[in-house]
Amino acid sequence: MTLMDTSAAPQPETPAAAFGRSARAAGHDLKAAARRLAAHCAAYRGSSPGTAIWQVTTTAAAFVVLFGLMLASLRVSYVITLLLALPAAGLLIRFFIIQHDCGHGSFLPTSFANNILGRLLSVLTLTPYGLWRREHAVHHASSGNLDRRGIGDITTLTVSEYQALSLRGRIQYRIYRNPAFLFGIGLPIYFLLIQRLPWFHPYPFRQSAGSVMRLNAGLIAFYAPLMWLFGWAQILMVALPILVLSSAIGGWLFFIQHQFEETHWDADPSWDFQVAAIYGSSYYVLPPVLQWFTGNIGLHHIHHLCSMIPNYKLQACLDASPELKALNRVTLWQSLMCARLTLWDEANRRLIGFRELRAMQAC
Repeated sequence: MTLMDTSAAPQPETPAAAFGRSARAAGHDLKAAARRLAAHCAAYRGSSPGTAIWQVTTTAAAFVVLFGLMLASLRVSYVITLLLALPAAGLLIRFFIIQHDCGHGSFLPTSFANNILGRLLSVLTLTPYGLWRREHAVHHASSGNLDRRGIGDITTLTVSEYQALSLRGRIQYRIYRNPAFLFGIGLPIYFLLIQRLPWFHPYPFRQSAGSVMRLNAGLIAFYAPLMWLFGWAQILMVALPILVLSSAIGGWLFFIQHQFEETHWDADPSWDFQVAAIYGSSYYVLPPVLQWFTGNIGLHHIHHLCSMIPNYKLQACLDASPELKALNRVTLWQSLMCARLTLWDEANRRLIGFRELRAMQAC
């Protein structure tokens, strides 16, 4: 079974698809539009220390309360513990977004403060701050570039690349892109296990080991006293569901930020940073409560166009621009349909699924 390929019927055209097609049909100058939107976004750069401190404080207080309730619920019912793990995972995602902003240098006024907070939060998110910051910078610098794939992104093949694979290679790619594997197995393993190891990263061992091993030492220093106080089994029974859920949900958020039908990819030398940023990143329209838990990261087209805007200013930037509000909109329901998209169709400049590829080949 592959990526929700339950029907070969065409999906209803999304607002993002309609905008993209009408823009190209009208000879819309994507570069000029991207630069105009970048100028708008630039006004929202820079941190607000009071807002940042309030965001960290309220998130931390809510997380501590939920973690304590989960520990207490172990004496009553583990079902209650697992139910409480869902909002706790949401708070952990919110912590990750704060850490993410620290990595961009946008959350607090100074690099020193951002780096200290980012490294402290990495003990909760299990993500080595220094290594992730470097990989994520490459992701921003190369997003939507067909010639620079492979660091900090979900592996996406073009139709021609997939067709050139051996049978074994096609099977491996189909397994990798299956949502059950990607979000249920692959991403949790990556966050929980692979990030604990200095290997399997896109940099040499000596460049990865320091960040990874410092975090591992921090995890021991943080969790050992908790396990001594409350018991190792109790801490694992509470922490593991939070970590597994947050890694799966966080992985989905990262997926949908760039994996939608009318996203934008180009090869060198046609690739343009601002065009790829604004047209290759989605505006994930979430209910207010989910937008709060995810730290406004669904406003990803703005973030990629101007990564120095902290998460708590993204909504204001969006509200001030009707054009940004209309661009690359993906609703919660539409996002589920995006899980079937697996290949970049260079001829038609859009993402397609395996069944759609077979239908095209049959014509």
